Parts: sequence; structure tokens; C-alpha cells
Amino acid sequence: MRRLIGFSCAGETLAATIDPAPGTTGLLIVSGGNEIRIGAHRGMAELAATVAAAGAPAFRYDRRGIGDSSGENNGFESSAQDIREAAAAFRREAPQLTRIVAFGNCDAASALILYHAQAGIDALILGNPWVVDRAEGDDALPPAAAIRARYIEKLKNPRELLRLFTGGVNIYNLVRGLLKISDKILEDSASFSGGLAAALAEVKIPVTILLAERDNTALAFADLWKGDAFTATRARCAVNSCATDSHSFARPQDKAWLSEQVLAVLARMESGSGPDT
Repeated sequence: MRRLIGFSCAGETLAATIDPAPGTTGLLIVSGGNEIRIGAHRGMAELAATVAAAGAPAFRYDRRGIGDSSGENNGFESSAQDIREAAAAFRREAPQLTRIVAFGNCDAASALILYHAQAGIDALILGNPWVVDRAEGDDALPPAAAIRARYIEKLKNPRELLRLFTGGVNIYNLVRGLLKISDKILEDSASFSGGLAAALAEVKIPVTILLAERDNTALAFADLWKGDAFTATRARCAVNSCATDSHSFARPQDKAWLSEQVLAVLARMESGSGPDT
């Protein structure tokens, strides 16, 4: 039976939901952005129910300042203690646990890359990790990698080429996009994306990366993933893509795909084999 609980974090009270099950490998769901623990389109609540029905307990929570939790919302980069205390609360509520797999989408995936070790997490499932630098994400344009992917796709389409030569394309937006791409190429590794790449390269536990292949955030990550910073990391991480543009895997077929991927990782961890690489 699904239960609502509260736990302490830095003097605040965080709200959480646990879907109990007898398994010794559990799923900790970390919400992305400012989403509450139910998730976009009830996606995380549905995922938790699916996981529990398959025999693995699932735990999700609102970080400080979000949803039913008290405190101030200082963003994902300040969520290390929230993740650590959530994992501890999960272990208290499900004392049979011997392994915790953590799943996060978008900046929750990035937070898990940065802070999983403090929480004693045993494996990571990272959905569409956020790697867009703050300055790049604040100019109302998509990430440079997404712009580049769309330009390449348009150049393959004769109709789009005709639009370009007949005035059907907004030249101002085209120039802005091209400038953003060139700026990104010149960007040095002292950025958030560079730091996250370095952090992921240091992760010692099994990692599965799930990408919505036409989502802007996923495109930005996929572009970074091809770089030299991940040469060694690529060999030991599983990367699987869903043919969707839904950042939150919101459509029924996307939800089913996400559930299949998560259940497969949980099953492998339960059996002791870990995610495929």
C-alpha cells in the first residue's frame, strides 16, 4: 500500500511517497526542475507503481522548497543533502534494501552525477542529463547542439532550402542561431558542462543513460557525449534512446519504454550482474 511520509533535511521537513515491495533493490526517484514528486503528467507516480508491482520498492520525494516540502528552493545544485537524506529515509522505510538505484531526469540526472556518492547510491539511471551552461540556457534559444541538429535536418529537406532562397526563413533568427553555435565551439571547459563531464568520468558505479532522441536537452547531452571528455566513460556506460521528442517521456509509448528500461536495470542489479555496457 502506497504510503506518505516525512523526513528531516537541514532542519526542514521533506514530503515523500513510498511504494513498498519485498525486493532488496529499490528505486529512488529524484525529481527534475521544480517538479513535485508526482512528476510531469503523473509520470513518476506511475513509474513508482509499475516498479513496485514488479517487486521493487520505489521512493520519491519533494526537495526543499518544492511541493509539500518546507524550506527554500535553491535549485538542483544545492540538493546534495536532500538526496542523501532521501536515500537514508528510503533505507529506514524499506530495511530489507541492499542496493539503491537512483533515477533522475534533466537536472535531477545532473544532480545525481554530482552527489550520488554522498548518498551511497549503487547504480544510476540518468534521463536526458542537463548539461546546458546557465548563460547558454538564458537567451531563449535552444542549446547549440539542438540548433545544429535542426539546421542539418533542414538542409536535407529540399523544401527548406527553397524557403531559404525565397525569403521564407527568418534571417535574424538564423544568424542568432549560427552565432550561438560558433560561440559554443569557442567555449572552454571551465563551464558547467565541462565540470559535469569531469564528474561523470569519475563515477564508479554502473550508469545507464536514457535519451529522448529529439529532445533539446538530450541533443545537448549527446553532443557533449561525443567529445574527448567522455572517451573512457563511453566504454562503461549504457546509452539507450527513445524515438520521441518528449523530454519527460510523457506519451503512453514513451512511459512504457521508460518503465522497461528502469525495470531491466533493477532486475540486473537484483541479480548482481549490473547494467549492460
